[in-house]
Amino acid sequence: MKYLFATCYILFLASMFSLQAQTGTDLWVMNTSGKGSNLKLLTESAHTLTDRAEYDNQPNFINEYQLVFSAADENGNHDIIVYNFESDKFTNLSKTSDRSEFSPSITDCGMYIAAVVMEPDKKQRIWLYPTSFEDAELLYDDIEPVGYYDWYDNKAAMFVLGDPNKLIYARGRNDLVEIDSGIARTVKKRPKTSEITYMTQPSEEVSGIIKSFDIESGKREVYLTGISGAQDFIWIDKNHLLMASGNEIFIRKYKDENWKSLGKINSDTHENITRMAYSEDLNVLVVAMNRK
Repeated sequence: MKYLFATCYILFLASMFSLQAQTGTDLWVMNTSGKGSNLKLLTESAHTLTDRAEYDNQPNFINEYQLVFSAADENGNHDIIVYNFESDKFTNLSKTSDRSEFSPSITDCGMYIAAVVMEPDKKQRIWLYPTSFEDAELLYDDIEPVGYYDWYDNKAAMFVLGDPNKLIYARGRNDLVEIDSGIARTVKKRPKTSEITYMTQPSEEVSGIIKSFDIESGKREVYLTGISGAQDFIWIDKNHLLMASGNEIFIRKYKDENWKSLGKINSDTHENITRMAYSEDLNVLVVAMNRK
């Protein structure tokens, strides 16, 4: 085992996880106004950011004007793409023919874009892509396969696929904290807190429950019931979350009882919003939608 940098290290534990068989999806962008509970979606502004038969998904903002996402080419290989809202340009952060990159996100230290990489031998490990566009580095060479993740204190909380799925936080080299089991795929740090939030696995009959684990205090909270059938959520600030059902987007304060509709994207070509990314600086919401 080895660490490739000291100031921004992460430990991981995972079991079998598959990133294959992706469907055709595109990214859509719409303008917003207001903040927090006053957020409004200007749905009439919604338009495609990408429009291809292949997979464009898993968006994440890495600063106030750049977005990263995973994009498949015509051969089914996935690369990390950076989109710049100021210049309206797409740039390949990775361009690899022998491996695929998924779930890109900025590390806490801001020096790297991390991604789950499907390597030529089918190992799935975290690689680090310097924001300076230098060569990628393998983060932790003997821990795989890795699934979804998010960051707190330069360490990772990880979705570990198994029976059941688990959520684990790597406090140190031999200090792995099991937070919960039977979870869905979304793992999100609650902004301006030491809380990792996640959702129990939903079913057709039962909605997932969004829960919290405070890394510093060990305190657990049950916040709210998710939207029926959905397993993707994001925080837009410390107190408010977004989820979607079909083409409709909902907001909820984490201790309120009910979700409130913010509007629906009308489209003849796309349906079923999944992952989302919000920029308070740009006043935009980016969503992934399936091609019909």
